[in-house]
This record gives sequence, structure tokens and C-alpha cells, in this order.
Amino acid sequence: MPNLLEGKTALILGVANKWSLAYAIAQAYRREGAKLVLTYQGERIKLTVEELGQSLGADKVFQCDVTKEEELGRLTSELRNDGGLDTVMHSIAFANREDLDRPFLETSRAGYLLAQEVSAYSLVAVARATAPLMPSGGSLLTLTYLGSQRVLPNYNVMGVAKAALEATVRYLASDLGPKKIRVNAISAGPVKTASARAIKDFSVILDVVTQRAPLRRNTEPAEVGDAAVFLASDLSRGVTGNIIYVDSGFHIMGL
Repeated sequence: MPNLLEGKTALILGVANKWSLAYAIAQAYRREGAKLVLTYQGERIKLTVEELGQSLGADKVFQCDVTKEEELGRLTSELRNDGGLDTVMHSIAFANREDLDRPFLETSRAGYLLAQEVSAYSLVAVARATAPLMPSGGSLLTLTYLGSQRVLPNYNVMGVAKAALEATVRYLASDLGPKKIRVNAISAGPVKTASARAIKDFSVILDVVTQRAPLRRNTEPAEVGDAAVFLASDLSRGVTGNIIYVDSGFHIMGL
């Protein structure tokens, strides 16, 4: 199925390194013919993302901190001048390390609000900034995890933020459906990414998945990329408001 995204422009927020799921998705988009636009947050990772963009053949790389309305507004203006968008991939999440390490009951107020703002509300802000750039319709995607639906060890405040993110997907799907913009999420199985290292005993989760998932293995980043291609392409033109699981079937298991 070559060139499923030929002629489409894809904005990807959250490419931080070569091990991130956002990078795997960007690779898959590029393979299928999409023009890529990447963003970075702050000068600290500017050079890294610019180098990743070059390796991916990205057309543009912009600075955009999703917690700052002025930067989202600037992104909208710059992309409007470049002809708009067809798909947006939101791969942004954050929680303080200390709020992941301690019991959820001990989550700080500031830490809870920060996780919600960056991991969940940012999808609302991104949708508001990019929807005007898709006048003929398009696709808005985000990434979630099973910890939104079930209590998983040491996921804590991030699990609650992901639950909010999934509810956000449904409400945005309802709001943006009349504009022919589809909104979906991919719930990926555990993958060895840089952000996953912040979760205590993450290797234990990987081991459990290989033992109990129907496919008896962990998720590969390329599988998430392929699912994202489907959701960004016209093949998924009737799919919106959904959480698509790419986790070797682990989510169906009770024990």
C-alpha cells in the first residue's frame, strides 16, 4: 500500500529523539509520501529536533510550546502561509518524576495540574490552533496508554491525565466532526522510549506483556507508525472518536 499519504501535509508535535513513538510515526508518514512539519519546545532541544527533521526529510521545523497561546498562534499563522494541513499528530505528555514515583494519593496539586495541562489540555489547544488549517477536513491523532483505563503500577498521575486525554478525544470528535475533521487516539503497548524510563520498574511491565498478551510479545514502534498512517489516510475516513489499541492484544486480558 504505497503512498497512502501522498500530497498530504502532516504536523507532528513531540518528536524528541529517535526512540520516541513520534519519530516512528514520522518515519511511517514520510514513507507514505507525506510532507512533514515538526515542532520543538524551547532552545534546549532545538538542535536535536532540527537534526531529526533533516534525517526525516522534514519540510519545516518550528518552535512551539503548547502551553503558550502566543506560540500556538504563531504556528497557525506560519502554517496557513504554507498552505495548511491534512493531519496532526499530538505526541505530548509530561508529569513530574516525583509524582510518578509516589502513590497517587500523594500527588501534589501543582503536579496534577501540570500533568493535565501538558498531557490532556494541550490536545484542545492544538486542535483549536490547527482546525482552521484543515478547511476540507483532516485527521487529528494523539497517543494514550492502557493506564488510562486500568491501574498500572507507578503510572499514577499520568494514568489520570491519559483518561482525561481520551475523554478529550471523544468531545473533540463531536465538535470537529461537522468540519470533516476526525479525532482518534492510538493506545500503544509499552515501548522502551526515553519517557518510559521515568516509570519505576518499567521492565516488569514489559515482561508481563510478553507472558500474557495474545501475541506473546511487546509492541514495536513501527506498528504504531503503521496504525497512525491508517488513521491519517483516507482509508479511515469513517473512523472518529476511537481509541485504537496497538498492544499485541494485551488490553483484552483479565489476568
